[in-house]
Amino acid sequence: MKNLLRAIALALALGIAPMGGALAQDKGGPAAEAPKAEAKAEAKADEKKDEAKADAKADAKAEAAKPEEKAEEAKPPVPNKGDTAWMTVATLLVILMTIPGLALFYGGLVRSKNMLSVLMQVFVVFSLVVVLWAIYGYTLAFGGGGSFYGNFDKVFLKGITIESVAATFSKGVYIPELTFVAFQATFAAITCALIVGAFAERVKFSAVLLFTVLWFTFSYVPMAHMVWFWDGPDAFTSADVVEKVTANAGLLWQWGALDFAGGTVVHINAGVAGLVGAYVIGKRVGYGKESMAPHSLTMTMIGASLLWVGWFGFNAGSNLEANGAAALAFINTLIATAAATLSWVLGEWMGKGKPSMLGAASGAVAGLVAITPACGFVGPMGGLIIGLVAGVVCLWGVNGLKRMLGADDSLDVFGVHGVGGILGAILTGVFAAPSLGGIGFPDWVTMQTAEYSIGGQVWTQIKAVVVAVVWSGIAAYISYKLVDMIVGLRVAEDEEREGLDIASHGESAYHH
Repeated sequence: MKNLLRAIALALALGIAPMGGALAQDKGGPAAEAPKAEAKAEAKADEKKDEAKADAKADAKAEAAKPEEKAEEAKPPVPNKGDTAWMTVATLLVILMTIPGLALFYGGLVRSKNMLSVLMQVFVVFSLVVVLWAIYGYTLAFGGGGSFYGNFDKVFLKGITIESVAATFSKGVYIPELTFVAFQATFAAITCALIVGAFAERVKFSAVLLFTVLWFTFSYVPMAHMVWFWDGPDAFTSADVVEKVTANAGLLWQWGALDFAGGTVVHINAGVAGLVGAYVIGKRVGYGKESMAPHSLTMTMIGASLLWVGWFGFNAGSNLEANGAAALAFINTLIATAAATLSWVLGEWMGKGKPSMLGAASGAVAGLVAITPACGFVGPMGGLIIGLVAGVVCLWGVNGLKRMLGADDSLDVFGVHGVGGILGAILTGVFAAPSLGGIGFPDWVTMQTAEYSIGGQVWTQIKAVVVAVVWSGIAAYISYKLVDMIVGLRVAEDEEREGLDIASHGESAYHH
């Protein structure tokens, strides 16, 4: 019995043991999987933390980049190097026009006893005006808004650094402002020097200098501002600001007058001042009775050639950029000048029986003058017509018109520059029309060609011409009278007969 009970107990023990193992295994499965689940959860949490850290780093980088973007936006525009190089060359070419170009052109036209006096007047007037331009001329012409004058914000070129920029005629394109200052200084200087030819051979040197200061201040500077000052194309951000931006420009710019390189500002302005001077100062001693023929047409031809070469800087440089518009101004300057030379020579040949070197040189200058306001607006064939007409009209200006006016305009400043400037300014309104091969003018918001009315534009051009004539005439007359009161205008008659080279400067151009 005991043995039976032992066997049953053993059997039970052996049966329970596997069950316990099974139970232990069943209980041990979930217990083993629990640490694994916890590990996975922890890994996911770590991944989320890493992602959060990455996002935070990205946000930090983005925030750090924002000041850099703002700094880039705040940086001043960088001038175009090609445009800057071209404008530097153009400025040199305009200097060449005056010294020695204009000086030699005028010098050859006077009598030998006055050669140095004319060279001296042109040379020193050029120097004087460049200094005046730097002191106050630039700021009053281009220093700020207003219909007639700028302001004194840039007096003595204050605030203009090597990083300062000036607008061109394309949005986002600039040149160094110092380059623009220099370029415009040469325009002011040659304009004042042109007037010298009207009263050559009889005016005191001190009177020339004092008149230059007064006329530059009260005629050239405001005319330059009225015609050429504006805030630049980038100011025209939308149609909503057009009226405001336009109102800040010079008076004639507001009107829409077209003057690419100085028909009103330079040529009409100087021509009228010269004519007024011829009247106020009076005729040379012996005028109409003694021979006053040019003493060296060789010098005059050299001077005219230098003027023609330099004028490419004058006209094409006025585009302020080296692009297709500059090329248009360049070829118009070439074609119109050649055409005017031919038409003047032909007219003289037909009228007097012989073509002259003086006529050829004068015709070239007439063509240069007439195409100046139009060169960047008209097509090449428009330029050709303007040149052909200018040669004939200016030939009449220095002969028939001169006799009608009765003034002793010594070197025909009004007959060429005044008449040629008026003709060119008006014809600009005609041939700038896209229908006649011109390029019109842009809508500064869209930079597309605006609607063009020949009649309307010609009327605007005529109004601009009238303003230039009246303004320059009044300013010149008052300036001459003030100079006469302060230092006197004319040299004594015996000094005039002796010649201004000796009488005013104590030296002679020739020793033979």
